[in-house]
Amino acid sequence: MKVREIIKIIQDDGWSLARTRGSHRQFHHPTKRGTVTVAGGANDDLPKKTHYSILKQAGLR
Repeated sequence: MKVREIIKIIQDDGWSLARTRGSHRQFHHPTKRGTVTVAGGANDDLPKKTHYSILKQAGLR
């Protein structure tokens, strides 16, 4: 799965981009706690475990 695909999934769930530093993007949600960090360029492939970790942080898994 590409980085841009995972970003679309978490943004569709209500997460919004809070800040960016280099290739790391941090997202916040208005009602859910915590921050979700997505690293990599938009066309980079995510390793399977990283993909699952991001979904877990976002409360989608």
